[in-house]
Amino acid sequence: MPPLDVLLPVAGLALLDTLSPATIGVSLYVLLSGARSVARPLLAYLGTVALFYFALGCALMLGFGFLFEALGGLADHPAVGWAMVVLGGGMLAYALFMPDKPRGQRRPASLRTGAMVGLGLATGLLEGGTAFPYFGAVGIMTTAELSPVVWVPMLAAYNVVMVLPPILLYLAHRALGERLRPRMERWRTKVESGSREAMGWIIGIVGFLVLRHGVVVTGILEGTAVSLGGL
Repeated sequence: MPPLDVLLPVAGLALLDTLSPATIGVSLYVLLSGARSVARPLLAYLGTVALFYFALGCALMLGFGFLFEALGGLADHPAVGWAMVVLGGGMLAYALFMPDKPRGQRRPASLRTGAMVGLGLATGLLEGGTAFPYFGAVGIMTTAELSPVVWVPMLAAYNVVMVLPPILLYLAHRALGERLRPRMERWRTKVESGSREAMGWIIGIVGFLVLRHGVVVTGILEGTAVSLGGL
């Protein structure tokens, strides 16, 4: 049994990770597709997403310490600092001036099992870079130095919780059928419109943090202050 000071924050982050617009949006699309059987494609998609993140979490748990030890001083190198300035500035500019017209939402071209597995892998690869609650949970478990007997079940439970909302949507769809369709249509519209705005905020926040660290590493502001002081 993990200590409460580890279990509670990890549980909170797992609940926060249930709000994935991509996972909920794809699940709503599958449920509203009108297919005779939606259980198999939906479970194939959700299972792939959960297994992808579980494998990613295991890799991070097993190599987290080595990775940070190997890259210890790299983030403070001036060349990396300038790269962070360019990358962070670009991300911040994109978030501020991103086009108003949304791109087409990620939807399955087919509800066949292979297509849904591929879409699940694509979701993991594209969304994994912004899975900050998940990375935070892995960091907490790593810092606590839990044994594999403890952190493997915790990680598995985290991923089950992460895909729980689509599973509950499926159960509600089975129970209520067409009576729930109008409401689910509205939910899908809100998810599709809100996911773009949320992604803009995420890109902007990450860009600002990267830019700030790059400015500190390169000492741009310090140099500017010295130049102004000499005038």
